[in-house]
Amino acid sequence: MPNSRTTAGSSSAGGPWPAPALRTPAGPVPADAPVWNPQRHSAMPSHRYRPVHQRVEVPVTTRAWPAARIEGAPLWVPVDLRDGNQALAEPMDIPRKRRMFDLLVAMGFKEIEVAYPSASRTDFDFVRHLAESGAVPDDVTVVVFTPARRELIERTFAAIDGLPRTVVHLYTATAPTWREVVLGRSRTEVRDLVRDAATRMARLAAARPQADIRFQFSPEVFNLTEPDLVLEICNGLTELWDASPERPVTHNLPATVEVATPNVYADQIEYMHRHLERRDAVVLSVHPHNDRGTGVACAELAVLAGAQRVEGCLFGNGERTGNVDLVTLALNLHTQGVDPMIDFSDLATVRRTVEDCIRLPVHPRHPYAGTLVHTAFSGTHQDAISKGLAHHARRAAELGVAESEAPWAVPYLPVDPADLGCSYEAVIRVNSQSGKGGIAHLLRLHHGLDLPHGMRPDFSRVVQRATDDSGQEATPKELWELFRGSYLDPGEQGPLTLDSWTATEPVPGEHRIRCTLGRAGRPEDARQAEGTGNGPLAAFTAALAAAGHPAELLDYAEHALTSGPDSAAVAYVRCRIGGVPYWGAGQDTSVLTASLRAVLAAVNRAERTGAERDRAERDSGERE
Repeated sequence: MPNSRTTAGSSSAGGPWPAPALRTPAGPVPADAPVWNPQRHSAMPSHRYRPVHQRVEVPVTTRAWPAARIEGAPLWVPVDLRDGNQALAEPMDIPRKRRMFDLLVAMGFKEIEVAYPSASRTDFDFVRHLAESGAVPDDVTVVVFTPARRELIERTFAAIDGLPRTVVHLYTATAPTWREVVLGRSRTEVRDLVRDAATRMARLAAARPQADIRFQFSPEVFNLTEPDLVLEICNGLTELWDASPERPVTHNLPATVEVATPNVYADQIEYMHRHLERRDAVVLSVHPHNDRGTGVACAELAVLAGAQRVEGCLFGNGERTGNVDLVTLALNLHTQGVDPMIDFSDLATVRRTVEDCIRLPVHPRHPYAGTLVHTAFSGTHQDAISKGLAHHARRAAELGVAESEAPWAVPYLPVDPADLGCSYEAVIRVNSQSGKGGIAHLLRLHHGLDLPHGMRPDFSRVVQRATDDSGQEATPKELWELFRGSYLDPGEQGPLTLDSWTATEPVPGEHRIRCTLGRAGRPEDARQAEGTGNGPLAAFTAALAAAGHPAELLDYAEHALTSGPDSAAVAYVRCRIGGVPYWGAGQDTSVLTASLRAVLAAVNRAERTGAERDRAERDSGERE
């Protein structure tokens, strides 16, 4: 049976379908498929593509990297100003480049790739700006990028005149497809091309003895290049440039286009790590891209396999699907207890600066840095986070340390937002998916209300009705307004009103309430009521019962809103009225006044509910 086709503008159900035409897999289920997997073969032309093991040899047969651990940060090298800049529709001008450079320096990066000087006048002029302005700190090394072409190498060296410390980064493509399609050269010709360019670089550096110039080589598309060719070229350059531990060469091995699972890249790096000559004189560097969406994993496994240096961009900007993301990589170490040796304590400023410089947004759910990444809307998540934050505060107090120093173990938050300069205010936000724990957390955080556990589901239903109707998020201010309107206002605005009252204790243990009860807007209906009980609230419910408003007190709680003798109090009660429990709340500087208002609020909520039910039944009868 041929694959069925769903065309744009329609669906099998007859409704609108905005997607392009799809060919829904409709062939037979494979004979060897288990009963629980009914997937069918698609019409996607997957046969056109070869798996990586058919494209390049990966000679590692035993590997050490799976048992390794990352216990220290590699040398991070941001390439935002070169590789990232080349990926922009509107490349950075010199002021934006300088702002980005200053950010990278402030964060603690010590080796920064700043330009491709022979590619554009702006890049050349920016290197000259750094050389002439004194912008490069004494412990920061500038990296410049050049292809293996004599005239472009000379242009690159002209750009770095006056810079005290520089790495000149030479590259050429080495993989078979690139050799055959792009360069039109054989293996030997590519090797000779690189050696000729490297020899030229060595001579130009020797002519500048006052400068500290080191060398770097990248066999572009390393991950699809024959391992023996990469070793031949890299070992030859290590010898040519006379690398030593005091003046090492950097061999940078790019996954220019991701073509395999991260473990394959790790095997390739481990093979090079084992077989590079003068290993103590070589800085083994990696430069993963993100075509398969696994750039971060490739970099982490490469470090396990022996890489000492990682090139990438802040937030992963780069051509196609991006360069590896240094923010994610470094903060992954932080959350494992390893100092990333880069400062992210004001990550929002880092994000805004990068967005301003490259004019691309960081995704709201970007790991660690997105505006929503520490935010939970789900009720289950919110409840766990709220309890986790409270537990963390108690644990810090028990240990006698600040919360910022206490061990971090909060559900759903792998990193303390405060470590990154974020407050806790946006951690929990409320919409129709939210639950009682998150709502209670926001009321406590922003308004000082500590709702009793039994009241939280009741208020959660109030909030969910409101957010379902609006389809919008509820702000802390809106939550307060919903709470006030649902539980506080009924105790002060009727329909039953408490116009005046007095409380006495004629004998120990016996309390008496005398009060005037009225109807909102109907002063003529005011009447006196009196009741006694073993406490003021019991006496008040007796007075209400005597006036024809029976209410059985089930639960009671109260607390001060703030510390100090002048703080207002909030009281919460649950009363059974007509066989149904109702919550009410009251607020006043007097705890007793707040408590009486809370009981009255529960009574009024019951009366309003009954009136609404009667009205609905009457309307239904009229329709019938």
